[in-house]
Amino acid sequence: MQIHVVQQNQTLRGIAQAYGTTEADLIEANELPNANQLVIGQTLVIPIIGRFYWVQPGDSLYSIAQRFGLSPQELARINQISISRPLQVGFRLYIPESPKPPAEFNAYVEPRGTTVSPELTEASRDAAPHLTYLAPFNFQALRDGSLQEPPLDDLPAIAAADQNVLMMVISNQENDQFSDELARILLNDQAIQDQFLNNIVNTANKYGFKDIHFDFEYIRPADREAYNQFLRKARDRFHAEGWLLSTALAPKTSANQEGKWYEGHDYKAHGEIADFVVIMTYEWGYSGGPAMAVSPIGPVRDVLEYAITEIPPDKILMGQNLYGYDWTLPFVEGSMAKAVSPQQAIQIAAENNVAIQYDQEAQAPFFLYTDNEGKRHEVWFEDGRSIQAKFNLVKELGLRGMSYWKLGLSFPQNWLLLSDNFEVVKH
Repeated sequence: MQIHVVQQNQTLRGIAQAYGTTEADLIEANELPNANQLVIGQTLVIPIIGRFYWVQPGDSLYSIAQRFGLSPQELARINQISISRPLQVGFRLYIPESPKPPAEFNAYVEPRGTTVSPELTEASRDAAPHLTYLAPFNFQALRDGSLQEPPLDDLPAIAAADQNVLMMVISNQENDQFSDELARILLNDQAIQDQFLNNIVNTANKYGFKDIHFDFEYIRPADREAYNQFLRKARDRFHAEGWLLSTALAPKTSANQEGKWYEGHDYKAHGEIADFVVIMTYEWGYSGGPAMAVSPIGPVRDVLEYAITEIPPDKILMGQNLYGYDWTLPFVEGSMAKAVSPQQAIQIAAENNVAIQYDQEAQAPFFLYTDNEGKRHEVWFEDGRSIQAKFNLVKELGLRGMSYWKLGLSFPQNWLLLSDNFEVVKH
C-alpha cells in the first residue's frame, strides 16, 4: 500500500489512474467522507500490493534500491529495465511488498450505560481481525474487593470469533475518577486483597477472560512497592489458571519522574512481573489543554527509548490514540476541546474549504478554520502519515506491538496500514 498526499487541483479520478486503481477502490478503502471535494493535504491510502516510486533528481537505481531494501539487480528485474539504463526524473518504478514482522495489537472499547451500543459493537467486530486482544473498559474495583462490571453483551463472542484474547481491564476508578485511596486499600489490606483476587478469578472464568489487565493510576508513592508485591501475587495466581497479566503505565522518561500520575509506576518491576505492558503514549494534546498534537512523535520516542532500558521491548505495547481534538481559539483555562475522529476532521476541513497542514516535527496533521459564528478553531488529528511514523517506531525499537485507545472513532487508514506493515499475532 502507499500513502498519497492530495495536491492542489488533483482529483480522485486522476489519483486513481496514476496508481492503476479505481475511484471506487479508493473511496471504499479510505471510507472517504469527501469523495467529490478532496482537501489539499489530505492523505489517501492507495490499496495496492507494494507501492510506486517516482524518480527524483539525484536518484539512481542503486540509491532507490538501497532505500527500499532491494538490490539494484532485483529492482531492475521487477521493473523490466536494464540495470545500466539512466533513470529519468518522473519515471515510475514499482516497489514490491516487504516482509511483515509479527506484532500484537490491543484495542480498548468503552461501553457507557447498561448496554454496548450498536456502533461500538460494529466497531469491535470490524477491528477484531486486526487485533490480538480486545479490552472492554472497565471492571471497577470497589473498596470491599468486589467488582462493578461494565456491559459486555456480544464482546466476548466477537473476540472469540477472531481469536482475540479477551482482556479484563480492572481500574481503581470511583465516579469515573482514579482514586489513590481505593488503590491504597486494595494494595495494603490483605483480607480485602484476597477477596479481590477471588472475585477476579471467578469473573474471568465466567466470561472467558484470558488476560487480566490492571489500569491502576494515581497510586501514591508510598504504595509503589505494595503495587509491585500485589502484581507478583496476582501473576502467580493467574499463571496457575493459564492466563496472562498485563498493566497500563503512565508515559515516563525517568525512574524518578515526579507527579501523581508517574510515581506509583515502577517500570523495572512491571517489566519483570507482567507478561506485557501498555504504555499510554498519548494525550500530550488533551481536551483540557492547549491545542497541540495528541501524540507527537518526539515525546513518544523519548518515553519508549527510556522504557526499553527498564522493560524488555518485546513486552511493550505502544499506546496510540484513534482520535484528535477540535479546540476553540484562543485557549481558555477550563475550556474543553471536542474529540473528533480522523474521518470527522477531514469532513470539517472539506466543509470549511481549508487545507490540511502537516507538522514534520510532531509528525501530525492539523488545520485551522473559522466556524459560522466567527470563532477560530484548531484541529489536530491522525492520518496515514502520522500512524505510519508510529508503525516505523514500533519496528525500529522492536516493540511487541500497539494498543489503541479507543474503538468507536473511525480511522480506516490505520487498519489498512496496520495490515500492510505487520502480521497480526493471534493466540
